Amino acid sequence: MPVIAPMPATRPGRIPSQREGVDESMAAGTTVDHLTETYRAHYRSLLGLAALLLDDTASCEDVVQEAFIRVHSARNRVRDPEKTLAYLRQTVVNLSRSALRRRILGLKLLSKPMPDMASAEEGAYEQLERDHLIKAMRGLQRRQREVLVLRYFADMTEAQVAETLGISLGSVKAYGSRGIAALRVAMEAPA
Repeated sequence: MPVIAPMPATRPGRIPSQREGVDESMAAGTTVDHLTETYRAHYRSLLGLAALLLDDTASCEDVVQEAFIRVHSARNRVRDPEKTLAYLRQTVVNLSRSALRRRILGLKLLSKPMPDMASAEEGAYEQLERDHLIKAMRGLQRRQREVLVLRYFADMTEAQVAETLGISLGSVKAYGSRGIAALRVAMEAPA
């Protein structure tokens, strides 16, 4: 899976906090500079973590970027610089789980395709053909009908048909070919 490395950028200056009066020791690990350094140092490893949990590069990159956005948004809560990376890792894992849950839910909610069903007209036509075939089969000689039913409807081999009916293999072939010829004539005749 190809991994896109972050572009090295010049180190930006510290962006003043909205809360300028906040104690610097309290927010030492959450400065923009620290997040930028964390990004440069750990982007690839976080991308690798996401790749172990997800299956495509685009989703992995999205998850890692979202993790950095969330850490940046919550930087007032992450006060210890040592915990920033752990917080990022946990965020990547949680976002990966959420992405997988959304995929599974999406698959469950996809409309299931309708089975291939014949239209009412086709069903009626098939029923008429079946009725015509049954009528034609009843018009055959008893042995021809038995051979065709066992051979084509019961899906037996010629040897099995011969054994079942107690006739020779040559007789099975002869009754079968004569029966098919008679069926052709009967099926082509108007009903």
